[in-house]
Amino acid sequence: MSRTTRTTRWRLSLAATAALAVSSVLVPAPAHAEAVADYAITVDPSATGATIDDTMYGVFFEDINRAADGGLYAELVQNRSFEYSTADNTSYTPLTSWTVDGTARVVDDAGRLNERNRNYLSLGAGSSVANTGYNTGIRLEQGKRYDFSVWARATAGTTLTVSLKDAAGDLAGARRVSVRGGWAKYTATFTATRTSNRGRLAVASTGAVALDMVSLFPRDTYKNQPNGLRKDLAEKIEALRPGFLRFPGGCLVNTGSMQDYSEASGWQRKRAYQWKDTVGPVEQRATNANFWGYNQSYGLGYYEYFRFAEDIGAMPLPVVPALVTGCGQNRATDDEALLRRHIQDTLDLIEFANGPATSTWGKVRAQMGHPKPFGLTHIGVGNEENLPDEFFTRFQKFRAAIEAKYPDITVVSNSGPDDTGTTFDRLWQLNREAGVGMVDEHYYNSPQWFLQNNDRYDSYDRNGPKVFLGEYASQGNAFKNALAEAAFMTGLERNADVVKLASYAPLLANEDYVQWRPDMIWFNNRASWNSASYEVQKLFMNNTGDRVVPSTATGTPDVSGPITGAVGLSTWATSAAYDDVKVTAADGTTLLSDDFSGDASKWTHSGGGSWTVQDGAYVQTDTDAENTLVTAGDPAWKDYDLHVKATKKSGKEGFLVAFGVKDTGNYYWWNLGGWNNTQSAVEQASDGGKSTLLSKPHSIETGRAYDIDIKVRGRQVGLYLDGQLWGSFTDDKPAEPFRQVVTEDRRTGDLIVKVVNAQSTAARTAIGLGGAEVSSRARVTTLAADPEEVNTETDTPVAPVTSTFSGVAGKFTYTFPANSVTFLRIKQR
Repeated sequence: MSRTTRTTRWRLSLAATAALAVSSVLVPAPAHAEAVADYAITVDPSATGATIDDTMYGVFFEDINRAADGGLYAELVQNRSFEYSTADNTSYTPLTSWTVDGTARVVDDAGRLNERNRNYLSLGAGSSVANTGYNTGIRLEQGKRYDFSVWARATAGTTLTVSLKDAAGDLAGARRVSVRGGWAKYTATFTATRTSNRGRLAVASTGAVALDMVSLFPRDTYKNQPNGLRKDLAEKIEALRPGFLRFPGGCLVNTGSMQDYSEASGWQRKRAYQWKDTVGPVEQRATNANFWGYNQSYGLGYYEYFRFAEDIGAMPLPVVPALVTGCGQNRATDDEALLRRHIQDTLDLIEFANGPATSTWGKVRAQMGHPKPFGLTHIGVGNEENLPDEFFTRFQKFRAAIEAKYPDITVVSNSGPDDTGTTFDRLWQLNREAGVGMVDEHYYNSPQWFLQNNDRYDSYDRNGPKVFLGEYASQGNAFKNALAEAAFMTGLERNADVVKLASYAPLLANEDYVQWRPDMIWFNNRASWNSASYEVQKLFMNNTGDRVVPSTATGTPDVSGPITGAVGLSTWATSAAYDDVKVTAADGTTLLSDDFSGDASKWTHSGGGSWTVQDGAYVQTDTDAENTLVTAGDPAWKDYDLHVKATKKSGKEGFLVAFGVKDTGNYYWWNLGGWNNTQSAVEQASDGGKSTLLSKPHSIETGRAYDIDIKVRGRQVGLYLDGQLWGSFTDDKPAEPFRQVVTEDRRTGDLIVKVVNAQSTAARTAIGLGGAEVSSRARVTTLAADPEEVNTETDTPVAPVTSTFSGVAGKFTYTFPANSVTFLRIKQR
């Protein structure tokens, strides 16, 4: 996952009005719908289409939004090892999630459980501690069994009383554990007598005792595995039938220190995810500061990832650090010895996955309970690096070492954090020139972008590197987002000879610990539910087919009319001063002129921050505020020149100068010095979602005055910085609301006609099957809802409906509902 200074990252989109809002007028329903079809789909079953691999669609797991601890990892105790630290989150202490009655302190000394488990709890005689779990508390279900364990040490004999309670009283019978001597593991089992979402695990001691690894697991985990996974979440992932599982990140892989967790490194807490930290007995695994602002216990580690991939029938696809950080950090590690160590760690990882039980690391796997190799075939090196040359130099060393020892392993590179721009172009050039087998692309864009870019991969080199679309999503979790993603996925399938792997991201989100939106599966401590995007992904993943059957469809709308809108100024985590704003029409008429010698009455403040007129400039002073937009002018303005003088006063970024402003959710802006002052870009907001049109590495100097000029002519825009052309674009790409693809499932003989109708008008469609002999009945699965609908814990308006259609023939007509995704499975004779 790429982290920017914004909560989202986006790319190219079409116009200031949202495609989903206007698409109904692009393809109007005829006055007499029965007389003429709105669309036509022509299928050519005799033509050869791309083969679709079984691994086409998969899932990407990253520990973001509490996806692991407090999520997929079934452990119910939070901060079980007292390792929480301000290094994880400034609000944390070693007793976060614990309450103390009596005397208790967290100790870091030579009496610890082991070297890599640094902290333990010293609990005084007659004292107790209680754990709050996650969300509202520990979830217990009546009649279910729960396994407690703790590592304890006591110089004199003492008794622990372990109980499960909520505010109303006991949730299970208390258990007593006798402790004497050095560190040892003690266990007990509970059966819940009531159901509660607000449980607490309490441990009381009659004497002084040291405690560590205080744990409570439901007995009913996924596949009943020890140290297992939360069953409902794992089963939802399994129901997708994913072809691969990419793990463990994301920004976890390429941020922080590349050192290990040891005395020599000073027990580095903010480290890149390193697989050796996460295997072996759980009480000996390291802890880490999760990049997303919390602690990562590594109870869910590489062995569990491999095992989960095997359980769901997915190809494992781990990603390792390339020693170039990204996600806003952007540093290259120049330490050859450290680089060699990470390369060897990667070779050891392959041995851990594939080596015989007699090999060094294969033996570790076998001792953990899996003598049989996991069958690793792909491995990713790096994630979204913004330093293309530095990354690729190091990638090539990893690749050479891996291919020399394991020539059958596909080593996956990447193309940076965006779907276009100078970093993207440079990395693709390097990957092509080096003959890399597969390149990982990532992008998070507006629904409009996905409707515009169905043809993205049509022009990719068929003989070049294959594409792994490792992270993508439309910005939002409403059905309109899922519709746009579905439309885009028809293009992925059509280009399955180039796009070999694809995974929506992120996968999981605990509703009370969210760092990133959108997400596929949402949950809390008591329930989980499918987003609209999950339903789309499941529909495609369960009905992929084996080959594309070439087909065509009518109906691409045109984009007409000029870019129109007012102008605006904004900042992001930055204080800046703006002056000498002037908007001039193409004929030279002054539309707006403001030197701020008086007040700022011409401007409307619609964002955050604090704007005041100071010394003849309009100044935003709040360096914590994000998107402080102020606007002026007429939304009907067109064909104009905007001039602004801007000076950065302090903060993390630069300037945001807006044009084509319709309202607070629909505009363009030139983002100068964004992404922690590392690049500049043109972004477009459409219904609140953003996409990026142009992007270049660039930073803004503090205290320097910049002249910014934007020239809007029709749908063409030119951008000038200090009198020099910085870039230009033409925004004229249509957002097609009607997309389709046809595939064949050779195992069943079915033709699968997949149609996305992302508009508010039903689409009567004439379908010609090109002479294929077919059954007259089709199995139909439909997702249809209002585009703004969002699935929640208590309401799931976006859900599949199955039916039968009996009117199939060589040529037939089918009406696809407004705002729908429809799959017709047609049996061939």
